[in-house]
Amino acid sequence: MGITTPSRSKPGCLKEINKTTIFKQEQPQTWCCCFKNQVSYRIPALVYLNDDQIFLAFAEKRKTLSDTNAEVLVMRRGTMKDAKTQQVEWVSGHQLLSSACLPNHRSMNPCPVYERESKTLFLFFVCVPTRVSEYEQIRTNKSQGRLCYVTSKDAGKTWSHTVDLTADVIGEQMKEWAPFAVGPGHGVQMKSGRLIVPAYAYRYTGKPDCTSCCCLSFCCFTPFALAFYSDDQGITWKVGNQMDVESCECQMAEIIDEEGKSTLYCNARTRLGYRTEALSYNFGEDFSTVLFPNNLIETGNGCQGSVLSFLEQSNPPKTWLLYSHPSSQKNRVDLGLYLNKTPLDSSGWSDEPLLILHHGPSAYSDLVEYEPGRFACLMECGTEHENEEIAFLLFKLPEKKL
Repeated sequence: MGITTPSRSKPGCLKEINKTTIFKQEQPQTWCCCFKNQVSYRIPALVYLNDDQIFLAFAEKRKTLSDTNAEVLVMRRGTMKDAKTQQVEWVSGHQLLSSACLPNHRSMNPCPVYERESKTLFLFFVCVPTRVSEYEQIRTNKSQGRLCYVTSKDAGKTWSHTVDLTADVIGEQMKEWAPFAVGPGHGVQMKSGRLIVPAYAYRYTGKPDCTSCCCLSFCCFTPFALAFYSDDQGITWKVGNQMDVESCECQMAEIIDEEGKSTLYCNARTRLGYRTEALSYNFGEDFSTVLFPNNLIETGNGCQGSVLSFLEQSNPPKTWLLYSHPSSQKNRVDLGLYLNKTPLDSSGWSDEPLLILHHGPSAYSDLVEYEPGRFACLMECGTEHENEEIAFLLFKLPEKKL
């Protein structure tokens, strides 16, 4: 038996969008007198496998909400059971991805990308030594993460052993990086076949002669986004150049113009009060154009957001962009969905959310299109705080607002 996701809410009532809980924070457990563990699930990633009509939902399982207490990646499978009613049946319980790990490391930041020719699902992630925090990597100005992936050829039923790409792909650049990570959230396969895995890495940007421990803090380091990419169905991988402006957790999307030309778009978290948007004209090897004006607000010190390109059903079809992110500039609340009908122009974003996907506390999310004009979102949300659960919903864009 499984859990069924209903496809629609009450007509026109955005507050009643139906959601299905995929991962739920567990009850706290006391240990060592006054210390508590509370198993939690964070960092959602979603992929839809069209041939199998299956959704795969990924997350990190953590002992507590702290990054340093991440343990293992988990997955749940949902099957589209009824094409007419658009209902998804989820397998009860989650699967531990026990092969997606390295000894004495924790696995973080799931980033799935599907290779359509070989029908191979890649799940990228980073492995960080147990108990080594992001702050520790900043303090020592030394990256200790590993760039890893596992693959599945049977829609997530079985997975390969972990492949560690760090030495072969990043190589000597690791000496210039502090913490780095992929995504989180879905990657992209472009029209050309190139696979894109979004990523970011911190670099020291303080004064050249400042080496004292007190100065090695987050204010002296800046994250810059980049892409890992493959042109041979994921057999070999390369690393692109980092952006020149602050850009942290990010997602990317392919924009195809009316002449069939492809541009890779990047949307990234910052600490600047607005999102960084940039374009690559060489399929992710670098992002030479940063978009202005900065119309997309950022929340507090930043929050991950999801971006997705899709073909609007016109003749000829046009590429539009969707973006999900908390809609408040102060707090992680009210997960909004925004639309840009002119995606090469950052002024094209809607001023107000097209939809509120969750009213109340909400944070990270991941968007997919599973049929033309039909979408799904996997998101962190709750009633008291944003990490109570990771929930799934299906939705269509409201025609009256298009």
